[in-house]
Amino acid sequence: MDAVATSISSARVSTTKRRWLSAKPIPVNERLIVALDTPDVDQAKALVELLGEHVHFYKLGFELLISGKLPDLLCWLAEKDKKTLVDIKFFDIPRTVSAAVRQLKGMGASFVTVHGNDRILRAACEAGKGYVKILAVTVLTSLDKADLKDLGFPNVPVKDLVLSRAKRALKIGCSGVISSGQEARELRNSLGENFLIVCPGIRPVENRETDDQKRTVTVRQAFERGADYVVIGRPIRTAADPVKAAVEVQEQIQQVFEAP
Repeated sequence: MDAVATSISSARVSTTKRRWLSAKPIPVNERLIVALDTPDVDQAKALVELLGEHVHFYKLGFELLISGKLPDLLCWLAEKDKKTLVDIKFFDIPRTVSAAVRQLKGMGASFVTVHGNDRILRAACEAGKGYVKILAVTVLTSLDKADLKDLGFPNVPVKDLVLSRAKRALKIGCSGVISSGQEARELRNSLGENFLIVCPGIRPVENRETDDQKRTVTVRQAFERGADYVVIGRPIRTAADPVKAAVEVQEQIQQVFEAP
């Protein structure tokens, strides 16, 4: 293959890889969401203070909810100009979900996750109008085909279930979805650009056998397939040097979005 043909081939590969790179006006340093999966608020605050200006967006989940101080932490993060994703995966009767989402008003949360059927998602969207965006959970990144079989979906490919749930959620009015990066490209191909894809299950290196995340991708893979945000917890939180780990991830994201 001559030099010109090689150049054209390389350009085609690059275009294919970057086809679904997010063009939304999101600051590059806010595309990383660090999971504050700590047993108490003091540890969460210590991590936020340690990471300082290297991280601007945080996920708060069940551990902090059970600590009883999640609302206080949300307000504390808002005062520090940090954005937050409340990852409670609300799943209950529509009236209860609606009431729970309304409780977030005034706490500064940017996103909240909701699981469930159309009525549950619709109740969350109506309750959150004007102050928090609803992200619909598709299929947890800790689940694979065998797990879906256990849950009563023996003949449904993971991608098909993710796409089906995403279509319904967006039709109802959700701002986006929580999805593995493995399904991000299919979501973009089928549903376009006008919604958010937030990808957990990010692993900077090959996944460990003891890790409970199964459908994982790297930072670069997630964004090249269409993610708007990535959520990273243990690879940063339990790193020998969390600041170094966070900086390295931010540099990877910067490289993806600055590449020609």
